[in-house]
Amino acid sequence: MACLDIVRASTHDIPFIMASERTPAYRGLVGSWERTQHEEALADSRYAYFLGRRAHKAVGFVIVRDWASKDRVTYIKRIIVSEAGQGTGRELLAKVVDIIFAETNAWRVWLETLAHNTRAQHVYEKLGFRREGVSRGAALLDGQHLDEVMMAVLRPEWRAER
Repeated sequence: MACLDIVRASTHDIPFIMASERTPAYRGLVGSWERTQHEEALADSRYAYFLGRRAHKAVGFVIVRDWASKDRVTYIKRIIVSEAGQGTGRELLAKVVDIIFAETNAWRVWLETLAHNTRAQHVYEKLGFRREGVSRGAALLDGQHLDEVMMAVLRPEWRAER
């Protein structure tokens, strides 16, 4: 399998991002934004978008919020890959967390996943994220309030895993 390259996404990548958010495999697992929401986030310095590419073909993306936050806490808003079940998501997330810790002074990187998405939780745990708790009814997806599991990794924990 070709090497996974990570690049910063731009407005030119929005069609890929939106199509990925709307694939049947992610229905009921992640939210989706309209084009204007992505454009606004891409223009906002608090957000960073990363694209994973294999052989110059986009295979996934990560949206990071609170980039270089003064509180030193960064949030992984969304991660989606087109090659589910092949390790791409794990590799993509690991490389993006490496970038966060290399390019910012973040102390903590956290994310949330729906409580029923145990597959994602397993991947995050293998990367060193620890389960911190459940936010009851925190996600509104398809008109339904769902529980989310909060997970995080701290800078020294991440370094120890590498």
